[in-house]
Amino acid sequence: MSYQDYVSQAANYIRNRLPEGYTPRVAVTLGTGLSGLGQAIEEAVRVPYQEVPCFPVSTVDSHAGELVLGRLAGQPVAALAGRFHLYEGYSARQVTLPIRALALLGVDTFMVTCAAGGLDPAMESGRVMLINDHINFTGDNPLIGPNVDQWGERFPDMCQVYDPQLLALARTVAQAQGIAMYEGVYIGLKGPSMETPAETRMLRTLGGDAVGMSTVLEVIAARHAGLKVMGLAAISNVNIPEDMQPAPLELVIENAGKAGEDMSRIIMGVLEEM
Repeated sequence: MSYQDYVSQAANYIRNRLPEGYTPRVAVTLGTGLSGLGQAIEEAVRVPYQEVPCFPVSTVDSHAGELVLGRLAGQPVAALAGRFHLYEGYSARQVTLPIRALALLGVDTFMVTCAAGGLDPAMESGRVMLINDHINFTGDNPLIGPNVDQWGERFPDMCQVYDPQLLALARTVAQAQGIAMYEGVYIGLKGPSMETPAETRMLRTLGGDAVGMSTVLEVIAARHAGLKVMGLAAISNVNIPEDMQPAPLELVIENAGKAGEDMSRIIMGVLEEM
């Protein structure tokens, strides 16, 4: 089967699991630290990834590995509780297959969240960064290979990857709720090894404010499909080249969880205003 067939099979299965009269409008990827938001979804139908034909399966312990369909802040959403990464051995097309499937179901907005290491020494862990641009440093791209013209054009424009209106709305919500929020550029790496001090200096010199091992491929696929995108990163640790400290997974999860409450409030506030 072709990749297009895989995506269609996944989309058809999910369509058959949707509540009657329900069409998801917003896709949300619940990255590390946002598991609580998945529990807040009302009228929820939970579909384990293992049940969806052609879906990858999460291998990261902190990811639930299920699709949650329901309503959040009044909006019909499809939440991906757990994502897929290149470092798990998946291809760029496998990593982005869920976004492709949800786009076929009528989703028009994609809210992506992740945990990230801060590259700006002035940052503090446990805070939220609004992603206003990104650098794809993974060495891969989900658009490599034959283009499916029905999904999007061969060379999609990337001059405004993150939707200006959603960015403005996120800023307004954060200010209204008294949330101190960073804003900056996210750099996506393949992983799974963490950055060396020299790599950290390089990434900062390139213009990065935060670094992680996800997000950029999903966003590229979403933009190719014409979705509006908003991204939030939980700053789980701060990389200072002159004083690099280990960032074990337990610490990343703990600090991402601290930012999770603010991220949830921002997402809920944006959904209410949409």
